[in-house]
Amino acid sequence: MKRSDKLKLGTFVYTFGYNPAGWLHPGSDVHGANDFRHLLKVAQLSEAAKFDFMFMADSPAAAIGDPEALCRLPTKMNRFEPLSLISALAVSTSRLGLVATASTSYYEPFNLARIFASVDHLSGGRACWNVVTSDHDETGYNFNREGLDPHALRYERGKEFVDVVFGLWDSFEQDALLLDRASGVYYDKDKLHTLNHKGKHFQVRGPLNIAATPQGRPVIAQAGGSEAGIELAAETAELVFSLASNFERSQAFYATLKDRMAKFGRAPDDLKVMPGVVLNVGRTEAEAREKVEFLAGKLHPDVGRAMLAEFLEADLSGVPLDAPFPKDRLPAAPKGSKALFDELTDFVMKGHTVGELIHLFSEKHTGNGITGTPQVVADFMEEWFQGRAADGFILMFPTLPSALEDFVELVVPELRRRGLFRDEYEGTTLRANLGVPVPENRYALARRQRGMAASAAGA
Repeated sequence: MKRSDKLKLGTFVYTFGYNPAGWLHPGSDVHGANDFRHLLKVAQLSEAAKFDFMFMADSPAAAIGDPEALCRLPTKMNRFEPLSLISALAVSTSRLGLVATASTSYYEPFNLARIFASVDHLSGGRACWNVVTSDHDETGYNFNREGLDPHALRYERGKEFVDVVFGLWDSFEQDALLLDRASGVYYDKDKLHTLNHKGKHFQVRGPLNIAATPQGRPVIAQAGGSEAGIELAAETAELVFSLASNFERSQAFYATLKDRMAKFGRAPDDLKVMPGVVLNVGRTEAEAREKVEFLAGKLHPDVGRAMLAEFLEADLSGVPLDAPFPKDRLPAAPKGSKALFDELTDFVMKGHTVGELIHLFSEKHTGNGITGTPQVVADFMEEWFQGRAADGFILMFPTLPSALEDFVELVVPELRRRGLFRDEYEGTTLRANLGVPVPENRYALARRQRGMAASAAGA
């Protein structure tokens, strides 16, 4: 059955664009990593097109690896701290949602709850926390650890962390502020609550010293595809960033996640599944291919080799670019996308060289790079949306701002012509635009349930 809702769209932000050679493209701003005006332009373009949000990816560490590759790969080496950035963007935009990545492994719940509540107020209800536990070894060395904590421990800590943050965001009920100058009472003392959390990983008294936010609480985004990640998303997330790389797998992930939500008393529409997709769009197929070839040609071999080696967890040192990829160095299972791994494996088995494999990987390193005309891109999005493999897409533009400008000019009108994307924002908050509910304060809910029980007993 044809869907009656609309696609959700977000701009994924690495400073110069998602492609590692994006900073070499004339359509990117080479000074943009430290120039707020560059990222403000990306936000303004996204907002003018009525996108739902701008998604700031982050890792709280510089990359570690081959210096010859890293000095040509600036993304992790020079970029703004995302919570500072969305605070600035909050007062420079009016409708665009602002998503920032922050790790439960390296923050304290009280600090993070207070920062995001502040941004939600500053933005009028447009803040979103992308909850991650971190998955790169280099981060731990900056936070009193020797590398990365075990996966199970990170998710155990992350689950408790999110529980504490939600509890702190419920400190003030929505109508707690009386602001009564006549009586001199600023807030209702019965509607401010102390958390008094004592758990395995955290001891947090509270309450949070900031009023309830315009959205009740900021929107929660989550990107984990593991079993623990799916469980956490089904319970807590309203936006899931997936990297499933083919239609059937995405349909299965979508159905699994939506079905799991009932376990936590949530409706399927309370959460939006938005795969990340790399886009190369042109007025013609040839123009789109030309854009791909330009960036592939700019990608330094050391950078491509390092990226491919990380994805395949294979040692490629000393293997010439014009030599066939050594089949004995392929791992038995993928580190990331299985679909992309299978595609690369097929490529290797056909005898292609390391250089040719790097070229392929540079185009499709999420596993679902789409290259073509506006009609090709819109066909892809419509199929996934109507087939319930996605509720929308997080757009991973190879270059910023030029690829974003191309998408807005070429694809957005086609999506609107098909009735797939909005003409105007539905509301002023991110929740209103995504179509996800405002969560009821736990203490207000408990009071309402007590009242209903008392009324039922009296009857």
